[in-house]
Amino acid sequence: MDKKEVSFLQNKVNPSDPNTIPKFVDPLQKPTTAQRKPNKDCKDGDYYELQMKEARHRFHKHFPLSKVWGYDGLCPGPTIEASKDKTTYVKYNNRLPTKHFLPVDRTLHSVSDSVEVRTVVHLHGANVNWESDGNPESWYSKDYIHTGPKFKRKVHEYTNHQPGTTMWYHDHTMGITRLNVYAGLAGFYLLRDGLEERLKLPSGKYEIPLMIQDRSFNEDGSIFYPDAPPFPVPVHPSITPGFTGNTITVNGKVWPFLSVEPRKYRFRIVNASNRRGYVLSLSNDQPFIQIGTDGGFLTEPCEINSVELLPAERFDFIIDFSNWIGEKITLRNLDTEFPDEHTNVVMQFQVNAPLMGTDTSEIPERLAEPMDLHEHHAHIQRNLPLTVSTDSYGRPMLMLDNKMFHDPVTEKPALDSIEVWNIINGTPFPHPVHIHLVQFKILERRPFNVALYDKDGKLEFTGPTEEPRDYERGWKDTAKVEPGTVTKLIMHWKDHAGYYMWHCHFLEHEDHDMMRPILVMNDTHPVQQPHANQ
Repeated sequence: MDKKEVSFLQNKVNPSDPNTIPKFVDPLQKPTTAQRKPNKDCKDGDYYELQMKEARHRFHKHFPLSKVWGYDGLCPGPTIEASKDKTTYVKYNNRLPTKHFLPVDRTLHSVSDSVEVRTVVHLHGANVNWESDGNPESWYSKDYIHTGPKFKRKVHEYTNHQPGTTMWYHDHTMGITRLNVYAGLAGFYLLRDGLEERLKLPSGKYEIPLMIQDRSFNEDGSIFYPDAPPFPVPVHPSITPGFTGNTITVNGKVWPFLSVEPRKYRFRIVNASNRRGYVLSLSNDQPFIQIGTDGGFLTEPCEINSVELLPAERFDFIIDFSNWIGEKITLRNLDTEFPDEHTNVVMQFQVNAPLMGTDTSEIPERLAEPMDLHEHHAHIQRNLPLTVSTDSYGRPMLMLDNKMFHDPVTEKPALDSIEVWNIINGTPFPHPVHIHLVQFKILERRPFNVALYDKDGKLEFTGPTEEPRDYERGWKDTAKVEPGTVTKLIMHWKDHAGYYMWHCHFLEHEDHDMMRPILVMNDTHPVQQPHANQ
């Protein structure tokens, strides 16, 4: 393409109008790998330092550069590679400006009395001590001049005492998570173990993480995020009940393509969007070979024709391109909640690269050993409703158990206990419920009489139980809770006591009080009250 043609296209492309944006013209970028640094205090593990800073990023070859906030200035951030039971230490330095470039609603909890730009990092899916979990009240400002009430340490310590899996790290700051993640503060964390090494899966350049995020842009290429909901409110800027963008980015590129060889590839997808869910399938109707979920490998591979992913859910799978030489295969989004002719496609695979040697990777017959929890082993069952309310400004507000974040803690599991949580969704929306620290199994879903429950709290089921979807049968830390259903989860609280969270992972819901604390109790060694400590 000569310079005149590039100039012509640039003049015709309006980043705010998806109708003008050419698809599948940017090659997919594989995120860079974070580099370890020497640290004499972390000799028993790997030490990293990542800088949260403002940078310029090109989302599309015909867009101007866009302002982003990224770990090391990258969008997405560098991928951290970790090994099971070998500790990873990470210091996330806040080098961001003191003013946010997206609209901050100062009426939300812990925002009005705080500095405007605050950060804290949550390693999503990690079995970790609470001090390194990224508690939303453990936030800190640039150079730690200001810190939140639960701030404890500058260096996060991840012991990696869990099966190998796909995790991701992202901002988790009280009241502005939706803005910081949308601005670019997210990256992959890949935990590997001996089992993975023995399985002979596609690896190296044939293993590619895919971070999917929807975004909208202004005409000048800057990132657009609304400063008010689509109905009148007395607050400005104001949070909106949910935001969906009009383009789809994968690893920071708008509708990219990937040239692949005619062989097997492994992909690890995370839905890092604020609100949008995806129903993914391939345009040639070829099935995905699923090998893992949020918490690691399945017991055996499973052919999946389509998979639904709400925000924060992960999907680990293999595609075999061997029989599709010369073909272009589109990764489609069949979601019907927000149908759109542009967001119904995600990216394209172009099987046009020459095969570089024999494909010696395998799709194993068996993966991980089964480790199930059974309901009769549970020490306690909790009924936890999802409810609708309004805040003091008359804005709609989704809540957990009809409580606000700073109401007293009510979920206090005992260390080494097994619990069953019945998440009762009386709202008209689905919600991706994320529980920190644990991986759980989805036992069932069952419809119930919402009107009767709202009237007198009586739980009357209106239909038979529904088994988890095929792609949900592994370990999970985020689950779709359908409207008008009770979703039953079982989990084992082990290894760590302290302050954790459960919340909706629609980030606008999370920021507007759809988040509650959890206190894991240890009678032998009581949890100490937090205090600043490096």
